[in-house]
Amino acid sequence: MTNVARMRPSLLNPLFAPVTSLPGVGPKQDKLLQYLLSRNETPRLVDLLLHLPSQVIDRRARPKIRDAAVGTMVTLEVTVDRHRPPPPRNSRAPYLVYASDDTGDVVLTFFRAKPGYVEKLLPMGEKRYVSGTLQMYEGIPQIVHPDRVLDEEAISKLSGIDPVYPLTEGLALGSLRRAIAQALQKLPSLPEWISPEVLRRCHFPPIAEALNRVHQPVELTDILPDQPFWSRLAFDELLAGQLALALIRAQLRRPAGVRNAGDGHLRNKIIDALPYALTPSQRSAAAAIAEDLKQPVRMLRLLQGDVGSGKTVVALLAAAAVTEVGKQAALMAPTEILARQHIKTIAPLAERAGMRVAILTGREKGKERREIIAQLAEGEIDLLVGTHALIQDDVVFHDLALAIVDEQHRFGVRERLALTSKGEAVDVLVLSATPIPRTLVLTYFGDMDISELREKPAGRQPIDTRAVPMSRIGEVMEGVGRALEAGKLVYWICPLVDESEAEGTEHLTNATKRFESLQKRFGGRVGLVHGQMKGIEKDRVMGQFAAHEIGLLVATTVVEVGVDVPAATIMVIENAERFGLAQLHQLRGRIGRGSEASTCILLYGEPLGEMSKARLKVIRETTDGFRIAEEDLKLRGEGDVLGVRQSGLPGYRIARSEVHGQLITQARDEALRILKDDPKLKGERGEALRCLLYLYERDEAIPLIGAG
Repeated sequence: MTNVARMRPSLLNPLFAPVTSLPGVGPKQDKLLQYLLSRNETPRLVDLLLHLPSQVIDRRARPKIRDAAVGTMVTLEVTVDRHRPPPPRNSRAPYLVYASDDTGDVVLTFFRAKPGYVEKLLPMGEKRYVSGTLQMYEGIPQIVHPDRVLDEEAISKLSGIDPVYPLTEGLALGSLRRAIAQALQKLPSLPEWISPEVLRRCHFPPIAEALNRVHQPVELTDILPDQPFWSRLAFDELLAGQLALALIRAQLRRPAGVRNAGDGHLRNKIIDALPYALTPSQRSAAAAIAEDLKQPVRMLRLLQGDVGSGKTVVALLAAAAVTEVGKQAALMAPTEILARQHIKTIAPLAERAGMRVAILTGREKGKERREIIAQLAEGEIDLLVGTHALIQDDVVFHDLALAIVDEQHRFGVRERLALTSKGEAVDVLVLSATPIPRTLVLTYFGDMDISELREKPAGRQPIDTRAVPMSRIGEVMEGVGRALEAGKLVYWICPLVDESEAEGTEHLTNATKRFESLQKRFGGRVGLVHGQMKGIEKDRVMGQFAAHEIGLLVATTVVEVGVDVPAATIMVIENAERFGLAQLHQLRGRIGRGSEASTCILLYGEPLGEMSKARLKVIRETTDGFRIAEEDLKLRGEGDVLGVRQSGLPGYRIARSEVHGQLITQARDEALRILKDDPKLKGERGEALRCLLYLYERDEAIPLIGAG
């Protein structure tokens, strides 16, 4: 039994039973549900209950056959008159059942029905309620594959409104509905964790009522996200998130002893070694960080700035400040490309100042890795840059004082805790190249101090951005040819399309296919990088590109973050309408880094939807990442702002930014109030809140407050 399960309130155990404990859910369903609910293991009942419907079907219309309108969803009360199975030699013919009421006849049609299935479903001479869309076939009303066939007893239990859920291929709606209905039966009586005044102010129902009404609606509006039932669940989810952040925050805010900033001698050496002057916002960010490092509580600061605004240098200055007092710093990045990018900027500057830096990723193995780990433990490395490899158990610091986390939203709370637990009262600096609007900062990081780098480094040229329809791709290729002749470096970006996604997306090009077609045209001057390639291979191709050995680099979005080839001045983004604003902005940030003017061409497929039109317009008008982030939030909701695919709050399944935005601040205030009144979550409400944290998988913070 894991630690977590041991601390989980036993009241919740029925909800944490595997879905396979339900009748009718076998190994095949288990696999499909894992995929549907994005889990790497068998989902639990709680995962089913938090999978909410996307729409409803109204089956309440019960006309007589004569009055039923063609093309509408109806429920008919009929008597089964006769069966007509398909002739034995023609398995393609449908199985027909003739039924009637006192106004006329209806044909119920079943294709490829299993033997015996229809006879059992619609016994001769019996009365049944049949629900489905009514059509006309040769002048006779018919329903093909009725959605529901019920007897008197079964229909008396149903409201006539059926929920429809997001599904995955191979999973039948009926079997998902049955599983959820069974899970609802197992719902224990849960304590109330929302305070009485919030319940009153927001008109929230109890959680059991909310779950029941969303999954078994009584009114068509019951499943709308802005109605009390869904909103109640969204608030629960937001409160769990905010409470977990607040607990971690309180932990970080405990008084810390000896502080971590020296006299500035190393920082001055780094600043002297820079080939350019720091921008005003770099200077003020560095000063704010140094001030934080001197305070008697731990630092938690977010440094956000656009691609190319010089975050790495500010991070290095922070690391230098702790090195001045003989302590160590670590910088953790989500990908190897990013980690290597940081070290490339950091190493020459650190060297001039006499700081010792090293890199540790999955690629450093065997003897090399052992040496780095030994030096780290001895205190011979001042700053260690790396990926998740930094949080492995055998990586031990001599005296870690500062943890710098890059692109933080790609890491979970667990990884953040794992890094900060490698030292005493570690200060935390978070870097983000995605400017995050204020509301989101609250959602993701709680109450964090923020520094923004607003200026672009000196000497950067503006980028000319144009949108061109796919029908003119021939002209674009000719232009690329002229650029290659003139010795320019060109990126050609393709959207990620794997085979499973490719159905119905024939117009989308796979990077490999595009590479082949460009290679036919431009020969050996074309290279390819994509996510499935090994790190070493990617670096080799990037190296050829940087060295002008190839002039045209076809790539998927792996180049989005941290690839630095200042000489590249042209970028073509194919199917630009498929990308989110933040992503287009990040991609475009790969050019315009040198002293030459750059061009970005957005190739789009027609016809363009309203949303895509709006996105392409914003990206053509501005290169200000902060404005783009705000527009993105308006257009799409948070999902995309943080580079997460679906619209909605990343990390949240139920809360939707556009509907529940005002609940975020309420949840945050409530979380802070709880911590003030009951920092250890003791007593009856504390126990209820622990239930909440486990239900919504925000229990990482519970071990921090100890049991009880």
